Amino acid sequence: MIYLDNAATSWPKPEAVYRAMDHFMRHTGANPGRSAHQPSIEAGRIIYETRESLATLFGIGDPTRVVLTSNATEALNLVIKGLLQSGDHVITSSVEHNSVMRPLRAAEKRGVEVTVVRCMPEGILHPPHIEQAIRSNTRLIALNHASNVVGTLLPIAEVGLIARQHGVLFLVDAAQTAGCYPIDVEATSIDLLAFSGHKGLYGPQGTGGLYIREGIESSIEPLKYGGTGSRSEHEYQPDFLPDKYESGTPNSVGLAGLGAGVRFVLEQGVPEIQEREQELIRFLTDGLRAIPDVTVYGDSDPQGRVAVVSFNISGLTPSEVAMQLEEDHQIMCRPGLHCSPMGHKTLGTFPQGAVRLSPGYFNPNEDLERTLKAVGKIAAARARC
Repeated sequence: MIYLDNAATSWPKPEAVYRAMDHFMRHTGANPGRSAHQPSIEAGRIIYETRESLATLFGIGDPTRVVLTSNATEALNLVIKGLLQSGDHVITSSVEHNSVMRPLRAAEKRGVEVTVVRCMPEGILHPPHIEQAIRSNTRLIALNHASNVVGTLLPIAEVGLIARQHGVLFLVDAAQTAGCYPIDVEATSIDLLAFSGHKGLYGPQGTGGLYIREGIESSIEPLKYGGTGSRSEHEYQPDFLPDKYESGTPNSVGLAGLGAGVRFVLEQGVPEIQEREQELIRFLTDGLRAIPDVTVYGDSDPQGRVAVVSFNISGLTPSEVAMQLEEDHQIMCRPGLHCSPMGHKTLGTFPQGAVRLSPGYFNPNEDLERTLKAVGKIAAARARC
């Protein structure tokens, strides 16, 4: 089997991730922060070390400003639902995932104004267009770091500076870049960083997080309230991080795996992972563009994108291509709209969508060679019909 769906969830995981989760279940197992016995203390230590590793990866000085969530979607909802009020204005782009667009559309029903800045068909965003959209009531700019449809990187450093100059909060969805592209929240003026744990950070599904810059947590209401293991004598939610946003028993075994995944990324080095994935995407996009009747979408420069490439074969639907890739060649990919209908409208591929290939750090070159041969055979067979 050739697995090319790492943009949905990375697989396989580093061996250390499997070991960390197995060890937690067999030898720790307790609820962190709820008891004073040794297993509970050990569980708390494991989770705090995961928080520390994430802070190191993203250039965050205080690990307690990393709130652990079940995924990037929860982190994004926490900000959008907890921050925006009726009369506020928010700016986003036309290549966002539904984890941003759906809560924003729900916020519109509460009286929040939403401006969607149009990207170019390749997914490229021009920062001046963001600045031109800022109003006196603009509260938030929310952008993904890279499109999950075509992998195009958005200019977050430039937009971050614009946001900071105008006193607007800047939320970045790093679901597709965390772990495989350098991120420094201070250098890029990021106020709020949402990330998945199960993609480029190599953790299991059900993990993710949110960085919250110091001084703005008082403006963001929790998404849920309940037990935190702290201040149990009070019936009111703690007002300090991370407890304010981490009610309920955490996914401790998953966070043990996430910590191992982040340590793997730190040991390998993000630049090395980025370089390897750029090699893969260059090989894949060049090969696909050389196949007759294949249309490839996104930025042609591999340095302007992460390892996500979408394409279509003339005369075939994305689902037909994906079915042939799996059934005839054992290649796993993802067809359709990728939870980003607006992104596909920007590309001009709505409503049929596209076939998405997303190689990862563990894919050998042979995987892509076999994939290109398979796509070539499918395209040639269609042309003969």
